[in-house]
Amino acid sequence: MEPLRPGDPSRLGGFRILGRLGEGGQGMVYLGETGGGKPVAVKVMHRGGDERARARFVREAAAARRVAGSCTAAVVAAEAYGDRPFIVCEYIAGPSLRELVRRQGPRRGGDLDRLALGTATALAAVHQAGIVHRDFKPANVLVGPDGPRVIDFGIARELEASTSATSQLIGTPSYMAPEQFAGERAGPPADMFAWATTMAYAANGSPAFGDDTIPAVMRRILDGDPELGRLTGRLRALATACLAKDPALRPDARQVMCDLPAAATGSRRAHAPG
Repeated sequence: MEPLRPGDPSRLGGFRILGRLGEGGQGMVYLGETGGGKPVAVKVMHRGGDERARARFVREAAAARRVAGSCTAAVVAAEAYGDRPFIVCEYIAGPSLRELVRRQGPRRGGDLDRLALGTATALAAVHQAGIVHRDFKPANVLVGPDGPRVIDFGIARELEASTSATSQLIGTPSYMAPEQFAGERAGPPADMFAWATTMAYAANGSPAFGDDTIPAVMRRILDGDPELGRLTGRLRALATACLAKDPALRPDARQVMCDLPAAATGSRRAHAPG
C-alpha cells in the first residue's frame, strides 16, 4: 500500500480511505475500511471520464454482483452516479497471480493444481451468471489465503451481447483468443483460452504465446502453437484443448473443473456453482 496523495479522497460513501493499492485503466484502487474496521478495496473512476466510461463502470459493478462471492471479490457497495463513481469490494489479502509468480517464481505441484481448479470454478460461476469476463489474466486473479479470486469485470459483457475487435482491441493481447483478433463474437470459449494461457504463465512465468510486441503475439495466437513448458499431465491436456483455434472445440469451464486432477479437488468442489 502507498500513502494517499493530495487530491485523493479521505472518505467515500461512509468508507474511510487509508491508502493506494494500485491504478488501472478505469481508475484508482484504494484500501479502505468500514465503520467497523473491516478492510475493503475501493475502486474510484478517474476524473474526467465520459459517459461511455461511466457506463462501463456501471456494468462492472452489475457484473461483479451477479457472480458467486466465493469465487470473486464480493461487491459491498457501489455509487455510479455521483461526482466520483466508486465500487467497494471485499478486500482479498493476497497478491495477484502476476505478482506472486514474479516474486516467488512459477507454481508447482499442488499449488498449481489448486490454482487451476479455483480459477476454472470461478469462470464456471461467471459463465453461469450469464457473463463473459473478456480480460481473464494473471493480474486479475488474486491469490488469497482461501484460494484464488477473479476480479476486474471492467470489460465484461453479458453472454447475449455481441462483441467485436474490429475497431479496437478490447483485452490484453497475450491472453486474447483468435476470434477476438478476427472481430468475431467473444463468448465463454474466449475466457477458457485465456484460462489456459494463464495456467501456462503460472507454470512457466510467461504466457503460452509470449508477451512481446502485439503483432508478434497476434501472429502466434492466430497461427502458432502454444508454449506450455512445465505444464504436465491432465492439466497440460486440458490447457491444450482450451487453446484450440476453433472456439467450438474448447471445453467449457464446468468440463475443465470436473476433469482436473483429483489431487486438486476436495473441498473446492463443495463450492462449485450448481
